[in-house]
Amino acid sequence: MSLPPGPSLPPPVQSLIWSTRPLPFMRLCQRRYGDLFTVRLAGFGALVFISHPDGIEQVFKAAPGVLAAGEGNHILEPVLGRASILLLDGDRHRRTRRLMMPAFHGRRMRAYGEIIRQATLRATEGWAPGNEVRFHDATQRISLDVILRAVFGIEDEGLAEARDIITALSERATSATVYFPMMRKDLGPGSPGRRFQHHLGQVDALITDLIARRRASPEGHEDILAMLLAARDEDGAPMSDGELRDQLITLLMAGHETTATGLSWAMRWLLEAPEADARLRAEVVDAGDIPPDDVAKLPYLGAVCDEALRLVPVIPIVTRIVKAPITVMGQTLGPGCRVAPCIYLAHHRPETFPDPDIFRPERFLEQSFGPYAYLPFGGGARRCVGMAFAHFEMRIVLATLHRRFRLALAGSQRGAARRGITLAPRDGLPVRVVDAGLN
Repeated sequence: MSLPPGPSLPPPVQSLIWSTRPLPFMRLCQRRYGDLFTVRLAGFGALVFISHPDGIEQVFKAAPGVLAAGEGNHILEPVLGRASILLLDGDRHRRTRRLMMPAFHGRRMRAYGEIIRQATLRATEGWAPGNEVRFHDATQRISLDVILRAVFGIEDEGLAEARDIITALSERATSATVYFPMMRKDLGPGSPGRRFQHHLGQVDALITDLIARRRASPEGHEDILAMLLAARDEDGAPMSDGELRDQLITLLMAGHETTATGLSWAMRWLLEAPEADARLRAEVVDAGDIPPDDVAKLPYLGAVCDEALRLVPVIPIVTRIVKAPITVMGQTLGPGCRVAPCIYLAHHRPETFPDPDIFRPERFLEQSFGPYAYLPFGGGARRCVGMAFAHFEMRIVLATLHRRFRLALAGSQRGAARRGITLAPRDGLPVRVVDAGLN
């Protein structure tokens, strides 16, 4: 069965380009080969990119059993565990999703607004005019502190130790080497594999101990862990300790890095667009001292977050493995093929988003976009369970920063850098504090 056309470069060369210059590579392939093209990566085989909303819809609406999303994410298993919601398919995925979803919606989620605001204030309390900081470092600290408090219920006395343990693993997990089996092996002192196994073991011990203590004393907690421990499926069964471990580490690794990166891109685009930055500051200041839940409802603030996630979605593609023949935009794809709905290219179609390379938040105030044209959190039954929480957190962090600081880009900006499966601003987005203590 033939595949769509694509680059003829050897797979190792395509892998190198995909690893180092993913955005230009995708755009060049689309210009040269169209809305369906095939990339061949060393160790992964053929990957069919799909950038047209109609093709993406056909993938996301495929009948059960035709595509396997969890199997397509197997590269994440060494960190997240095989029971992670990202690695499950079929009934197991549906069960886990139903157990997790209530923790990220409604009144309980909105109650975390003050935790997010306070985490932002703590992470920036030393900022003063003239300081130069790596903005991505700050957003990583903010998002990790939010997860540790809102998800795990860890308070001040245990926060620093937990943060250090998780940060060490996160740095290993966002390195490309961790996804190659040989690099994960313990080859002795100083080897990447030994360091990875050591840091993963520390995080496992932290989570296992926390679960055990909560099971022994469940009363008095209102965090997401408490909700997951109390969740029951249709048969009245709870998650096992192993399932809980894998979902919690998934929330840590995926939620921490992705939200921090989305915030960094939002600030990058704002600081390159002074009019948008000024409009956002005016909206936040004019709103006055309102509760975080109301801050998150400010319209231009929401549009800024939407547009930032459009320009560079944190995760540029999602993948599925074909289990039964499927036809996408007239192309029949057979079992074993990997398909990749391409979020980045879908977000840069000029017929949907005029002037797609320009940061223009107003477009999200002027119209709405279909679920297969704009999909920063994926789509269909696999859409990110933490989507609402991530958007809520981004809005509160940006609003808090704009009330207190005026920032400027420091030095030239050098595009996107790969951090595991995410794309972050290269060099950590260096910024300079122009004014501090604003109101």
